[in-house]
Amino acid sequence: MTIEIRNETTARVDEHEFVELARFVFDAMHLNPRTELSILFVDEQAMTDLHVKWMDEPGPTDVLSFPMDELRPGSPSDPAPEGLLGDVVICPAVAARQARGAGHGAAEEMLLLTVHSILHLLGFDHAEEEERRVMFDLQRKLLLTFLASRDGKS
Repeated sequence: MTIEIRNETTARVDEHEFVELARFVFDAMHLNPRTELSILFVDEQAMTDLHVKWMDEPGPTDVLSFPMDELRPGSPSDPAPEGLLGDVVICPAVAARQARGAGHGAAEEMLLLTVHSILHLLGFDHAEEEERRVMFDLQRKLLLTFLASRDGKS
């Protein structure tokens, strides 16, 4: 697995934790060990520029996902083929505001956004209610299982 992390902000980001989270999700979704992913942390201006350019929406957003090879989840007996999953772009400043509103820390919010984005890159969506239920249930299960496994290692 190649998971590239770049932090172009002044926010503190535990890059190792994001790599471990991505690996955890890759394993849970039965992705090929050679799957590639990029996670980029940007400031509000850079996120605003991307949001306008790619979504035609004003202002910064929390996260954007840019799929590449349109990979889909595999199974234990039939893992996904190798490929470039895509790029995840996170804005820590927007994530921190959302975290305060949700009553948890910015780091947890950015981990949630990472799982959310990886699921989008794997073809999950939440436009319809049933899709939303499936995606958000899986997102919650993956994040809580990762956090529990991480806490068990402490």
